[in-house]
Amino acid sequence: MKHPIIEMKGLSKVFRMFDVETTAVDHLDLEIESGDFLAIMGPSGCGKSSLLNMLGLIDRPSAGKLYIDGQDVSALDDKTAANWRKHRIGFVFQSFNLIDELNVYENIELPLIYTKRSSQEKQELVEELLETMRLLHRKHHFPYQLSGGQKQRVAMARAMVNQPNILLADEPTGNLDSQAGEEILELLTELNSHGTTVILVTHSDRDASYAKRIIRMRDGAIAQEVW
Repeated sequence: MKHPIIEMKGLSKVFRMFDVETTAVDHLDLEIESGDFLAIMGPSGCGKSSLLNMLGLIDRPSAGKLYIDGQDVSALDDKTAANWRKHRIGFVFQSFNLIDELNVYENIELPLIYTKRSSQEKQELVEELLETMRLLHRKHHFPYQLSGGQKQRVAMARAMVNQPNILLADEPTGNLDSQAGEEILELLTELNSHGTTVILVTHSDRDASYAKRIIRMRDGAIAQEVW
């Protein structure tokens, strides 16, 4: 039976600069079930990225509650939040964020360096993802030797190597051509079919069409929900 893996109750994010307050997320109530594929859409400045940063435990909410796996994570200290991210949450960004000095294998392996996994287990995890992402033939290449689509597949492999059950993708096709973008979306769909909960922020109707559910945000709130 499915259950909410993420639950938001009155979740808000307010940014303050001098005497000016800007409400990025405004008392949001939302449940995301385990195994869901959710697309978050809306115009620039509607609160999509602020919401994603709170879900990824990068920013703390100004008010309200955020639960992951039933645990209140609204006010975790930095060390505990980092530990949650490391084991439960993967990130994929529009700009790839690969390390130029590391080859494909080493970029994917990086999140495993400080874990207690054995060398053999680390190798098996990286090799499995290289195969899933169709990158075995590129494992010794460096980022400058890769196409945009290949770079994003490396970034996805790195995001999944610690086997998180939540994957946050912020405009993952934004720097890709149509064909490479569709490959990334198909890989996200495949990961979702194996149980990973995917939350996709996008401006693209095409990208959102891969999701099981779409919410459209406006002024920090949910304006529309489509199943």
